[in-house]
Amino acid sequence: MPGLLRGMARTAVVAGTATAVSNRVSRRQYNKWSEQDATNAPEQESVQPAAPAADPYVELEKLGQLKADGVITEEEFAAKKKQLLGL
Repeated sequence: MPGLLRGMARTAVVAGTATAVSNRVSRRQYNKWSEQDATNAPEQESVQPAAPAADPYVELEKLGQLKADGVITEEEFAAKKKQLLGL
């Protein structure tokens, strides 16, 4: 039973972190696009959006699984998480 609870807790932490990251990225993109729209002159052609970056949610989920499997340490997980979150 403790293993099940630990797994559920780990999943909740990863999902919560990923949701926060996803929301932050969405807000940043919205603000960036709003600023671009305000500064673009009407006579300019529309610019093709860049290819989407890797989804931080997916990356955090993979990292969580690697940590759970013992492939990476807690310190490595924390460092990569900070990098993905831009902290």
